[in-house]
Amino acid sequence: MTRPDAAPPPALSAAAAALLPLLDAASLQRLRELDPGERNGLIGRVLDTYVHSLARHAAELAQARAAGDPDALRMVAHTLKSSSASVGALELSLACAEVERLVREGAGAALEAPLARLEAQLQRLLAAAGRQP
Repeated sequence: MTRPDAAPPPALSAAAAALLPLLDAASLQRLRELDPGERNGLIGRVLDTYVHSLARHAAELAQARAAGDPDALRMVAHTLKSSSASVGALELSLACAEVERLVREGAGAALEAPLARLEAQLQRLLAAAGRQP
């Protein structure tokens, strides 16, 4: 039950609102449960932070690929895997998990296709949010 004098939930930024259709509904519901009534704007703040981190990590990924640095690739994939899973970007999270696993196993030659999937998912989310790396 909401109070009649309760302030409406803060509006989502355009970037956060644009991501919503691309994210897993169950993951978003878990976030909503942390902020009943969305009075604190948690979803918007989390998604805005996520979008900002996507752009930063896309640049880091490009640098790691250009430098041929598998450890940097693994770190970017690891970081994106967790944050993407928590907001419901499950396809990106799965692509990151695969890249992270292959780097850990030393399967450098097998990385090209999984890295392409990771980058495609990353670009899809950035484009939806109106951001470029």
